[in-house]
Amino acid sequence: MELQDLWFILISVLFIGFFFLEGFDYGVGILLPFLGKDDRERRAIINTIGPVWDGNEVWMITAGGAIFAAFPNWYATLFSGFYLALVLILLALILRGVAFEFRSKDEHPRWRMIWDRVIFTGSLVPALLWGVAFGNLVKGTPINAAMRFTGNFFDLLSPYSLLCGLAGLVVFMLHGAIFLSLKTDGTLRERAEVAAERIWYPVVVVAALLAVANYVYIDIFNKIGVNPGVMPITSAAALLAVGYFLHEKQYGWAFFMMGLTILLSVATFFWFLYPNVMVSSTSDAYSLTVHNAAASHKTLELMTIVALSFVPIVLLYQGWTYWVFRKRITADAKLEY
Repeated sequence: MELQDLWFILISVLFIGFFFLEGFDYGVGILLPFLGKDDRERRAIINTIGPVWDGNEVWMITAGGAIFAAFPNWYATLFSGFYLALVLILLALILRGVAFEFRSKDEHPRWRMIWDRVIFTGSLVPALLWGVAFGNLVKGTPINAAMRFTGNFFDLLSPYSLLCGLAGLVVFMLHGAIFLSLKTDGTLRERAEVAAERIWYPVVVVAALLAVANYVYIDIFNKIGVNPGVMPITSAAALLAVGYFLHEKQYGWAFFMMGLTILLSVATFFWFLYPNVMVSSTSDAYSLTVHNAAASHKTLELMTIVALSFVPIVLLYQGWTYWVFRKRITADAKLEY
C-alpha cells in the first residue's frame, strides 16, 4: 500500500469519526425545539452535548487539514468548487457555537428563543449540506483538465445530491434522538424514545431510495457489478437492527447499531469513490485521484509520523471527556447553558 492510499483511508476514518460524533450533535440541535417544551427542558437537551460539541467538530477541522496537506489539488478544487456551500456550513457552525455560549447570558424568554432557533438552524444547515457535498463528490462535478471546477452552485443541486442531503439530515436526527434517549431522563427521555421510533421509518424509506439512486445516477455496476458488496448489505442490516432494538427498548444497542450504520455507510461512500477523490462529470480523464491530487512522498512521510504520534493522544482525551460526562441529565438538574 502506498502512502497516498494510506492517507485516503485515514481521511475516510476522520470523516467516519466526524459523522458519528457530530451526527448526534447535529441531531440534538435539530430536535431541540420539538422535544424541549420549555426553557429548562431545552437547557437540559443542550447540556447533553454542551461538554463535547466543540471537541466533535475537531474531527472536521482535522479532516480538512489532512486533505490540504495530503491532497492539495483535491483541497484546491473542492474548496473552490464548493465554496458557497462550505461558507454556508461555516457560518452556520459559527452562529451555532455563539448560540451555545450566548443563550444563558440573559434570562429573557425572547433572548433565549432567538438563540434556540439559531442552534436549530446551525444544526440543520450543515446536516443537509454535508450530504449534498458528499453526493456531488461521488456523482461527479464539472472539472476540466486543469483540475478546476467549471460549474456553479446550482450545478451541485441535482436530485441525487439533494437526496443525499435529505439522507444525512434524517440519519442525524435519528442518531440524535437515540443519543438523547441515553443521556436524558424522565419526560425528556420518554419523548426522545418516541421520536427515535418515529424517525426510524423515514430513515429506512430515504435509505432505500438512495440505494436505488446509487444505481441510477452512479456507474456502480462497473464498480461492483451486480453484487452490491458486503459493506452496503451490512449497513442496511445494521439500520434494520436499529429498528428492532428501538422496538425492544434496548437503546444502548440501538445507539451502537446506529453508529455501525454510519460507519459502514461512510466507508461505502469512500469505497465507491476510490481511487478517485473527486469525479469529473466532464470527462473521466479529468477526475482527481489519490495519485494526481497527492502531495509529495516526503510530505506524506512526515504527516504519517505526526499522525501516529498525536492521534492516539486526541482519542484518549476525547474518550476521557465522554467518560467524565457520561451521566444522564434531567430538566431538574443544575444546568449551565
